[in-house]
Amino acid sequence: MKTDVQIAQEAKMVPILEVAEKLGLEKKDLEQYGEYKVKVSLDVLARKKDEKDGKLILVTAINPTPAGEGKTTVNIGLSMGLNKIGKNAITTIREPSLGPSFGVKGGAAGGGYAQVVPMEDINLHFTGDFHAITTAHNLISALLDNHMQQGNKLGIDPRRVLWKRVLDMNDRALRNIVVGLGGKPNGVPRQDGFDITVASEIMAILCLAANLEDLKERVANILIAYTYDNKPVYVKDIEGQGAVALIMKDAIRPNLVQTLENTPAFIHGGPFANIAHGCNSVLATKTALKLGDYVVTEAGFGADLGAEKFFNIKSRVAELKPNVVVIVGTVRALKHHGGVAKDQLGEENIEALTEGFANLRQHIENVNKFGLPAVVAVNRFPTDTEKELETLMKLTEEAGSTAILTEVWGKGGDGAIELAEKVVELCEASESEFKVLYDTELSIKEKIETVAREVYRADGVEFTKSVEKKIKDIEALGSANLPICMAKTQYSFSDDPTLLGAPEGFKITISDIKLSNGAGFIVVLTGEIMTMPGLPRVPAANNIDIKEDGEIIGLF
Repeated sequence: MKTDVQIAQEAKMVPILEVAEKLGLEKKDLEQYGEYKVKVSLDVLARKKDEKDGKLILVTAINPTPAGEGKTTVNIGLSMGLNKIGKNAITTIREPSLGPSFGVKGGAAGGGYAQVVPMEDINLHFTGDFHAITTAHNLISALLDNHMQQGNKLGIDPRRVLWKRVLDMNDRALRNIVVGLGGKPNGVPRQDGFDITVASEIMAILCLAANLEDLKERVANILIAYTYDNKPVYVKDIEGQGAVALIMKDAIRPNLVQTLENTPAFIHGGPFANIAHGCNSVLATKTALKLGDYVVTEAGFGADLGAEKFFNIKSRVAELKPNVVVIVGTVRALKHHGGVAKDQLGEENIEALTEGFANLRQHIENVNKFGLPAVVAVNRFPTDTEKELETLMKLTEEAGSTAILTEVWGKGGDGAIELAEKVVELCEASESEFKVLYDTELSIKEKIETVAREVYRADGVEFTKSVEKKIKDIEALGSANLPICMAKTQYSFSDDPTLLGAPEGFKITISDIKLSNGAGFIVVLTGEIMTMPGLPRVPAANNIDIKEDGEIIGLF
């Protein structure tokens, strides 16, 4: 069996200018990064702002399990399937982070015969967007520490600096550090730390900004510290927004590549799906909607996190009107939600499948609450039995949806033709009736309680005393009317990763709350959320190599 990288290296790519030309793009709209990658000018979106948008399809999933679901693979396969049936379709996804690529998770460019290419470039440095974000973020850190060193005119309290540094690598040793040691010439000693680049607020801002000026304004409003007398300090107070915008002038432009079947693919931005909204950039999505009749996009983790944020944050900010939601699931994963151990998932178990289906049913119901139809993409595995598949089809129909088998990993676009036809049918059946779940003018607590009740099905929400105080601080800053960004475990509807399926009779405990004032949302944390991952005992990096002739080994 060929590896993903072997399949990708055998791909028959066409020059990216040909892909762009078929979308109606002109050479002046493009900046080439070699033969197969381009950045697309923001002028395209401005020029086409009055043209009708294409249909927007969101690909999401059940709560992820060790069995795997294949959400990105289905996204890419669906876009290729749509083109197979004669539709002008584009896929839009996030850029992969280097940390997981060298750690344990692997890349985020699809798999098998449903990949975006050049896969090696996309999973490594690509067009340098993450490097720009890392540099821009750390420039703010340098300016902040320099301000304290050069007299500290603002009176910044070193104990109340909120802004950590970032690096696009899994490195647990950097989670908690001390900077400024070595005497007076080397800065003000204080505790600091690193997050991974995808957790940077600059990343979230890149993915929500409408243009460069909007990005600059959002950066200016990032809350980075407090003074000794408890006054907030923003990036604009240390005059860093202009330089950050300059660093980001190229990174803000969407990247255009192609799939294995030459379907256009916009890959731009990659915010964390926990402490941020977990979606590719608004600019990439909106540009694609002006260029394609069907745009397939996705959101991180399961629908309780990714889809909820796609709707309540990204779609609200960008005024998007999604048409259809595809929920990816597998027989194996649903059996895991039904209590089956990973090493027994290959055995037929109708009872566990029926029990675990409660997870998928709740996601279908949740999607419908946003006024949208849901179709289930069943990512087929060789161990799935006919009886299990028939059971899943029947249960899905009883839940008011349709389950369709997809085999995009092994067949590419041909494995998603039936799914593509169903998506088109749903898109053409009616205009979008999309609606958000809550009004941002509700109190912070009311917004949190709405998501906990309506999406997670929690019996209630408990707030720690420290959170109560922080809510009052955010209200005092005048930032309470922002959407909320829930950060919780991706494995469960609850805040306990061991409660699989569709748990009942639980409460959500809010352990912390943070203001992402520049990005424009309030991060609500349940439990510990890791923002600087560590490497596993045997990192993927140990098995990655490149030969003299350029052949890459071990990169998926």
